[in-house]
Amino acid sequence: MQKQTDEIYMKEALKQARKAYALEETPIGCVIVRENRIIARGYNRRNTEKSPLAHAEIAAIKKASKKTGDWRLEDCTLYVTLEPCQMCAGAIVQARIKRVVVGCMNPKAGCAGSVLNLLQMESFNHQAELTTGVLGEECSEMMKQFFKELRQKKALCRQQSREME
Repeated sequence: MQKQTDEIYMKEALKQARKAYALEETPIGCVIVRENRIIARGYNRRNTEKSPLAHAEIAAIKKASKKTGDWRLEDCTLYVTLEPCQMCAGAIVQARIKRVVVGCMNPKAGCAGSVLNLLQMESFNHQAELTTGVLGEECSEMMKQFFKELRQKKALCRQQSREME
């Protein structure tokens, strides 16, 4: 039952990731769920907003806090398509989010088990329950496709600039 529920909400996070993709942003999406309802959504907008803070999780946490009227999101579950970075993992701990569900892992920068696990450090005053690999293949494929297209665009631009010289 929990697996089915997690997949339903991860599909919603994937919809958010597609919005980022459409903006040529790294396709990361996030939703926050409380009492079986999505209360906030977010997607990566770092390039669009020209801000290192414009991550999917940060956007969703801000919206959820505004909606609930509290910075504590203790009864919420956060679904994100890519393992959170150190900033987002820290924000999740600070927001006291109960549970985090991750699509695919990020071996180069992930802080929910890949490089570090900031979500479950016993020395912090809060630890989040963690579930990984939910629709992991679909999340991973979207990232791979995005970066493949990005490399192709960069190669085409280099080729065109050489031809103009």
